[in-house]
Amino acid sequence: MKISIEIPEYNIENGFKFKWEDNFTIKTNLENKKILISANEEGLVSLANHLLNLAQKSVPSNDHIHLDDSNSLEKGSAELIIQKE
Repeated sequence: MKISIEIPEYNIENGFKFKWEDNFTIKTNLENKKILISANEEGLVSLANHLLNLAQKSVPSNDHIHLDDSNSLEKGSAELIIQKE
């Protein structure tokens, strides 16, 4: 299987440009020190795009992606922060 993903080029002045697949759903849950990320196909492709976006060489250390139920995650989801080292 081959999936082609276009990664928007990072620009320090404009920050990240996220590419969301239509009809994506992503929810997160934290239980007993375990993080569960549940997503449909479109949600998983969107997350893959965001991770590759964050992995670009031009992205500085400590930049991060912050998602919550007011910003892209399903209602009741735990906050999700992914940071580049």
